[in-house]
Amino acid sequence: MKTKILYQSDPAARQAALEIIRRGGVVALPTDTVYGIGCAVNDASAIHKLYEIKQRDALKAIPVLVGDMDQAGQIASNFNPQAQLLAGHFWPGALTIVVAKNPALPKELTVHATVGIRMPDHDWLLELLRESGPLAATSANLSGAASPVSAQEVLEQLNGLVELVVDGGACAGGIPSTVVDCSQAKYDILREGGIAAAEIAQLINNNAPNFELE
Repeated sequence: MKTKILYQSDPAARQAALEIIRRGGVVALPTDTVYGIGCAVNDASAIHKLYEIKQRDALKAIPVLVGDMDQAGQIASNFNPQAQLLAGHFWPGALTIVVAKNPALPKELTVHATVGIRMPDHDWLLELLRESGPLAATSANLSGAASPVSAQEVLEQLNGLVELVVDGGACAGGIPSTVVDCSQAKYDILREGGIAAAEIAQLINNNAPNFELE
C-alpha cells in the first residue's frame, strides 16, 4: 500500500479522509495531543486493521473520538455525574473518560464492559468527526514506540500501513491525553497526560465532595 499525504489546509483532505473511513479504511490524523490513526467505530473489520497496524494486544481497548456530546451518548451506556462534570469542564481537550460502553459497539473495539471517550480540542478534526461519526482511534505509532507529534514521525513508523496521513503540522499538546476511569463509584486516574491529576482532583472535590481518588 502506498500512503498518501495531504495537508490539513488542502480542501480535499477532509473529503479524502471521509471516503477512506466510509469504505472501511484507516487514516492518520492530527489531534490536539499526538497524531492518531482512526476508523469508523461501528466497523469491526476496520477496527481489526487498527490492531494489526499497531501490532496491539487485543486485550488493550481502542478509545473513541467524538465530535459532540450527542456522539458521546451513542458510545456510552451511562455518563454518571462525575463523568458529566469532567466532560463539561475539560472537553474538548486532552482527557479520555472511561465509562460503561453501549453494548451495541463491536466487540473488536474492546473486550471490556467499558470504553474510553475523548472530544479533541482540534477544530479540523471536530468538523471531520461531526461528518464521519465517532472514530475508533489510537496513537499513530507501533505498540511500545513513541507517540508521533508530526506527520513525518507517523510516516517513520506507519508508511505503507495506512492509506492516508493528514499533515496538520506539529501537534500543540505533544503528549497523550490523561485517562480517567469514571465507570465506578470512585474515579481512578489510569494515565496522567495532558491534564494534571491534581486538576481533576480539585474539580471533583470542589463540585462533588463524595468523589475521591481511589
